[in-house]
Amino acid sequence: MLFCTALKFLTIFPAPSFKTEGPEQVGRSLGYFPVIGLIIGLFLAGLFWLIHGIFAAPLVSAILITVLVLVTGAHHLDGLSDTFDALVAGRTTEQRLSIMADTRVGVFGISAIVLTLLIKYAALTGIAAVSTLIMIPVVSRWTMAGAILIFPSARKSGMGYAAKNGASWSGFAAATTVTLLVMVLFGGWIAGPMLMAILFGLMFCIGLIFRRLFGGLSGDCYGALVELGEVIALIVVSVLVTLRASNPQFYSLITPVLGW
Repeated sequence: MLFCTALKFLTIFPAPSFKTEGPEQVGRSLGYFPVIGLIIGLFLAGLFWLIHGIFAAPLVSAILITVLVLVTGAHHLDGLSDTFDALVAGRTTEQRLSIMADTRVGVFGISAIVLTLLIKYAALTGIAAVSTLIMIPVVSRWTMAGAILIFPSARKSGMGYAAKNGASWSGFAAATTVTLLVMVLFGGWIAGPMLMAILFGLMFCIGLIFRRLFGGLSGDCYGALVELGEVIALIVVSVLVTLRASNPQFYSLITPVLGW
C-alpha cells in the first residue's frame, strides 16, 4: 500500500487506492521514495537506450527532460516556481507563505523553471550516460525524504504538514539503504557515496535557508528540493566527468568506480 502511495505522490503512473489511504501515508511511504526514483531512472535509461542511436545528443537530452517532466506531472517544477516566487517577492514569512499559496506564477518562478531545465539540458548533453539517468532521480528523492523528516513544517495544515507527521526515522533508514545500494551499484564505491554526501550536505543548507525564510518547509519546498537536487547532482557528475577526462591520475581513480 505504501509503495502505491509513493508512486501516486511522485509520478503520474496509475496505482490502486486503499480506504485507509490519507495524506499522512505519504510520510509513512518515505522508504519507497528512492524506489520510485529508481523506476523513473530505469524508464529514462530504457528510453535513452532506444533513441540515442537515432537522434543527436541535444535532441536526446530534450526528449529525456520532457519525459521526466511528464512522468512527474510537473509537480516538482510547480513547487520550484512557487518557492522562488515567494523567496524573491516576499518580505516577511507571512508574505512568503501567502505568495507560495497563490496559484499565479510570477516572473521569478518562470525564470527558476527555465534555468533549471536549461542546466539539466546542458549537463545531460555533456554526460549522456545510462548510469547517470538512473542515479539522479534516486538520490534527489532521497534528499527530499530527508528534508521531510528533518525540518519542521511551515504550515499547520496541508499535504506537507501531513507528510511531516507521518514521517519516521525507520522510513528514512530504509530510503538511505536503497539509495546507497543504487549509488554503489551504478556509481561505484567511491563516486556513489560521495555524490550522496555532497548532495545531502547542500540540500541541508538549502533546507536551513527555507526554514529561516518560511518558518519551515512546505510541500512546494519539497518539490523545489527535488528539482534543485537533480540539478546539483548533474553538475557534480559533470565535474567528475570533466576531471576524469583531463587528469590522468583522477582518471585512474574514477574510471573503475563510475562505470561510464
